[in-house]
Order: sequence, then structure tokens, then C-alpha cells
Amino acid sequence: MIDVCLLGTGGMMPLPHRALTSMMLRYNGMNVLVDCGEGTQVSIRQQGWSVKPIDVICFTHFHADHISGLPGLLLTLGNAERTEPITMIGPKRLEKIVNALRMIAPELPYEIRFIELENEQESFVINGLRINAFRVNHNITCYGYSFELERAGRFDAERAKEKGIPVSFWSRLQKGEVIEEGENVYTPDMVLGPARKGIKLTYCTDTRPTKSIAENAKDSDLFICEGMYGEPEKESKAKEYKHMTFYEAAELAKKAEVKEMWLTHYSPSLVRPQDYEDKVKSIFENTIVAKDRRTTTLLFED
Repeated sequence: MIDVCLLGTGGMMPLPHRALTSMMLRYNGMNVLVDCGEGTQVSIRQQGWSVKPIDVICFTHFHADHISGLPGLLLTLGNAERTEPITMIGPKRLEKIVNALRMIAPELPYEIRFIELENEQESFVINGLRINAFRVNHNITCYGYSFELERAGRFDAERAKEKGIPVSFWSRLQKGEVIEEGENVYTPDMVLGPARKGIKLTYCTDTRPTKSIAENAKDSDLFICEGMYGEPEKESKAKEYKHMTFYEAAELAKKAEVKEMWLTHYSPSLVRPQDYEDKVKSIFENTIVAKDRRTTTLLFED
């Protein structure tokens, strides 16, 4: 299972009840933060979660409303006596930008490891969680992210017995390990059925609608997508500044056949985004006009 919390839903500037953009997921003891706008630390604490176990921070791009909360977060982690390294993933120049922000946090008791994205699409597996980064269309280099938790096929004890595989090897094979014993080689496919449906979460913001979003969000259990403007008359403004309207996001969700979409990254001028919910639902029914700290747990299907 994956716990998901949309920590902040604001774009451009924080409001009294709307922190800037960030999202956090928890899986198997690992914590991943996506973006770190102003107010991220406060939202994490209000949620009752902790900043200390954050292992990976993914950045969509380097506009201030997506990274301005990072220096304070790094200091807090240092004050919490963290020593484990943190991995940061983001567009090219990530290390240079983070080190510039660290002028106020030059000495930290932990290592920062950087993965800089240069290609249209890149993929990593960290602690069993697949992270897919894909280029989107903003006015600076920007990436969306899909997070996939794959699920192996069911263990077939009868097949294992028929092949004479020792019981002591069963659990290791279930975990994907290849075992050699003398002249015998035992592989997971000898005892596992077809792969079952896993869990998929896709997050993208600050972009025009793109083919890459629809392709990477395909069949997601949850699609978190920017909706900068709910007012239909602001479509031209969305195009000018390379953002999306609620309705363009809904069309993407429909095309990608996701299970549910949460809207986020609202313009400060959009005081009551929920006023446009019914119109968005007429395009994609399973739309949530999300508020800060909306949380869910994504589970494997039975």
C-alpha cells in the first residue's frame, strides 16, 4: 500500500489556508516528497507525519513556489540529528541550485545525493518503488512523476512441490531472488503466476496538456494534476503562462482512464475552487477539487 498526502495546493504564493505545492507519499518505511514549497514543513506536522524519515525529494522544476521551503527543511532534518543520506531528483542544474539555497545551511550531518534529469523520460527503482520522470511543457524545464509499486504473481505451492524445490527456498523465490544450489538453479517464474496489478500514482503540475502526461498517467489509481484556473474565461491566460484549466486536466484524466483525479496548484485569484467542481465532474466524474492535506491510502486490488 501507499499513503499519499497532498500537503499544499497553492500556486505562486501561499494563502492563510493554502500552502504552496508539495505532495508526500509513504511506502514500506520509505518517504518521498515531491516539491517543497513554502509551508511544506508546517503541513507535514499538521498532518501528524514526520520530516525526519524523508528519503527522496523529487522536484518538478525550480520556480520558487516549488522549492522555496527546501532550506528550512534541510535545517530541520539536521537539527533532528539525521545522518542517513537523502536522494534528490530533478531537472538539470539541480545540484547547483540546491547548493545555492544551502548558503544558509552549509553544514549538514547527512549527505545529499543528486540525480539530474536530462532526457525526455527516465526511470529509477528505489527500495522497490519505481519512479518514472517525464518531461512536460512549462516555460522552464519541468517534469511530471509516476510512482509504481509492482506486484508479483501468486505463489503456487503445488508447482514448487512438483519441481522439487526445497521449502526453505520458497520465501526467497517469492521475493524475486534467484537461488543456485549445486547444479540446480531456481528462479521466481518457476513458482509464481502472472504478475498482478500493482499501484500507480501520477503527479504533474505547471504544464500545458501533453501527450506524455496522458501516456504516463495511463490507468493510474490516482492522478494529481494542476488546475491553475477554474474560470472558463481564463483559458487564454493558462495558455500564455503554460498552465492548465480544470477542464483541460479533466480531459487528460478521461483520456488516461485514471481511477480518480485530484486537482491542485490553484491560482491565488481562485478563492473558491470548489465552485467549479460540478462542471469538471461533467467531463471526468471522479474528480476531487482537493484541499491542503487531503490524504488517502492506495491499496492493492484483492
